[in-house]
Amino acid sequence: MAEFVTVQVEGAVGTIRLDRPPMNALNRQVQEEIRAAAVEASQRSDIKAVVLYGGPKIFAAGADIKEMSEASYADMVDRAVGLSACFTAVARIPKPVVAAVNGYALGGGCELTMCADRRIAGESAKLGQPEILLGIIPGAGGTQRLPRLVGPAKAKDLCFTGRFVDAAEALAIGLVDDVVADDQVYETALRYASQFSSAASLALRAAKDCIDRGVEVDLDTGLAIESQQFAALFATDDQATGMQSFIDNGPGKAVFSGR
Repeated sequence: MAEFVTVQVEGAVGTIRLDRPPMNALNRQVQEEIRAAAVEASQRSDIKAVVLYGGPKIFAAGADIKEMSEASYADMVDRAVGLSACFTAVARIPKPVVAAVNGYALGGGCELTMCADRRIAGESAKLGQPEILLGIIPGAGGTQRLPRLVGPAKAKDLCFTGRFVDAAEALAIGLVDDVVADDQVYETALRYASQFSSAASLALRAAKDCIDRGVEVDLDTGLAIESQQFAALFATDDQATGMQSFIDNGPGKAVFSGR
């Protein structure tokens, strides 16, 4: 039984909930519990979409600095790959993932939000990569996922200065996708995720895979990935159901089985 990270299911949405007061500091145990939660959410057929949530006050204020300060170079050679793998497990959940961001999402917390497909922030949220102020750099994807979201110049600004950005600036630069009242963050994320409860799950999985893999390769390779996934969906029940429903009833009326 996990101590700090749980998977809570409502309808067909699984919430990966961080709960390590007061700041949801991401120590090694929390990182591994995040990995386990991501694997669980990936494997459970009753979960169609996922919300990442740190609670109504704070998302995650970063790594456990006391724990990290005691690590040697040799320690971090071993741990750095594992840390990245924990967050990558979230990024590779083959379902829509929404980050619900209240309060601080800093360092590892900000990196965790970037593993989601969509980020919804509260009006008072603060995001940033302040690792440079500790004499290090982001180590859980910040130097890689951040420029892919906001562009290299803005990513360098945030990583070089360590400054925090408020919700409005985060929205303007593309670090978050929507800003709502603080007390509406989780409900908004849940509502967005819930729309996929009866969607064609294999098609969603294919779309996510094509986009995530496609942005890493040249256009011709990306198109080849898309063509392969497109053709493969013609082996699914949902393709037959969706097209027959369109013929019989018009668009948007299909009831999918997820198979």
